[in-house]
Amino acid sequence: MKQIPLAITPPPADSFDSLVVGPNEAVVQHLLTLLPPAAPLYLWGPAGCGKTRLLRALAARRQAEGERIAWFDAELPLPWELEEGLSVVVVDRCDELDAAHQQAAFALFVQAEAQGVQWAAAGRVPPVDLPLRDDLRSRLGWGHVFAVQPLSEVEARAALRREADRRGIFLSDEVMDYLLTRLQRDLKHLMNLLDRLDEFALAERRAVTVPLLRKMLAEEGAAP
Repeated sequence: MKQIPLAITPPPADSFDSLVVGPNEAVVQHLLTLLPPAAPLYLWGPAGCGKTRLLRALAARRQAEGERIAWFDAELPLPWELEEGLSVVVVDRCDELDAAHQQAAFALFVQAEAQGVQWAAAGRVPPVDLPLRDDLRSRLGWGHVFAVQPLSEVEARAALRREADRRGIFLSDEVMDYLLTRLQRDLKHLMNLLDRLDEFALAERRAVTVPLLRKMLAEEGAAP
């Protein structure tokens, strides 16, 4: 019988201190020095490169300073509304917005601009290539646009190690090698996998090892 793990939440990961910057130092420095209301911000890059983590770090920093943040993405049901007293509005996964969500995002942009609220957004392609209505696409490209670069293998290893340490998980070199050579190496996939592995190890009451990892993947039907 498996033990059901307790709902013990690790310390927040959404901070700039928890990030491995890698080739994205210019992006991080811009986010750290961003003083709303500044020009709109748009981050783009392939899935799993860390765009959402950067925006979450920005949101966490602003919230720690007592500011209010609104977060929207392509899966959030409508209607979208901008409340009073916000400092930053974030729209993630812009490339996946359907027609109704595009209308809502455009309305948010206009409201944010009128109220002096900082706008930050992200998508997998640069603004000019977004499959969106012209007025929204042009506004997403108005301000500062940064390409977020994927981490190298060494940097991905460092990011994975840092997150494992934050959670109190010991990852041996054997486990790290398995994760980085047998499975998808993008940051989003690795962090999701570590989250599942943490819960699985607690349920199994076992240390994290390659056999445990293989067992989890087999039960998920994802064994390489």
